[in-house]
Amino acid sequence: MKVLITGGAGFIGSTIASACLDQGIEPVIVDDFSTGRREFTQGRVCYEGDISDGPLIDRIFAEHPDIEATVCCAAKIVVPESVAEPLYYYTENVAKGLALLDHLLRNGNHRVLFSSSAAIYESGLGITERAPLNPLSPYARTKAVFENALEDITGGSALRAISLRYFNPIGADPKMRSGLQVMKPTHALGVMIDKFHAGQPYPVTGTNWETRDGTGIRDYVHVWDLARAHTAALRAFDTIVPVSGDTYRVINLGSGTGTTVLELIKAFENVTGQPVPTQLTDRRPGDTAGAYPDITLADTLLNWRPELSVEQGIADSLAWYSQRETILRGADE
Repeated sequence: MKVLITGGAGFIGSTIASACLDQGIEPVIVDDFSTGRREFTQGRVCYEGDISDGPLIDRIFAEHPDIEATVCCAAKIVVPESVAEPLYYYTENVAKGLALLDHLLRNGNHRVLFSSSAAIYESGLGITERAPLNPLSPYARTKAVFENALEDITGGSALRAISLRYFNPIGADPKMRSGLQVMKPTHALGVMIDKFHAGQPYPVTGTNWETRDGTGIRDYVHVWDLARAHTAALRAFDTIVPVSGDTYRVINLGSGTGTTVLELIKAFENVTGQPVPTQLTDRRPGDTAGAYPDITLADTLLNWRPELSVEQGIADSLAWYSQRETILRGADE
């Protein structure tokens, strides 16, 4: 089996490519390297360019006519940047994605696996795929808009698609082939790692939320488990979205239980064997208690449940952190 992975030089795309290789699926990568890393594509078939470039996509399929599906990971994902530059986000995440779908249809490639986001949901505990959507940022709205487009296009063409809605990816490829390429991450675990190494307290924003310990709850899923879900979806694609039947499905990917801030701190301490100093602060404007998904559908359709713990995600994140500066800065010199 051979698959095209757009954005295959990024954190998640490169990990999916590694999982594919480990399972006998050959990835063909296309990436413009605006945020992806060239070293994440070493030894892999890779094309440099834009997903909206029709001649490039035509060339890829002419040289690899046996590509059976496309995994769409190419996207801009920084929420504050999307607020500052919404037109850029709609161009990159929606307009170029629609152009790609046109190129895929022209080349007879009718299977699409789309990297979506739980950011399109309202907050809630045990969120199912039928839960109300309430995307609050331009980034999240581009994901919701593109999902709507996929549903419409699959209803009126030969295209079939599965949208995988991720919660919060953590960790790195367990073999350390790739990891988070951002030097200053803003997500909770990244901030905790930076504070830990700097000897600074970690801010706990709010302790009176309606959760099991009063602190906010988020859902963390190891990026390798996410990658396994993609290979499972590729293998089961024609069963999940058959040619005759429902041609568009949505599936949640997460832990299914969530992790509170205090639980994340405790897990971090278990991994490092050292205490994490904290600073208790008030809730921030716009904060919510958080969310985690119901992952029953992923279990039913993909025979998938996460296998790697939050502790393993922390350990792999720390292992990647210890070598990423050398790897990433060395590659830039």
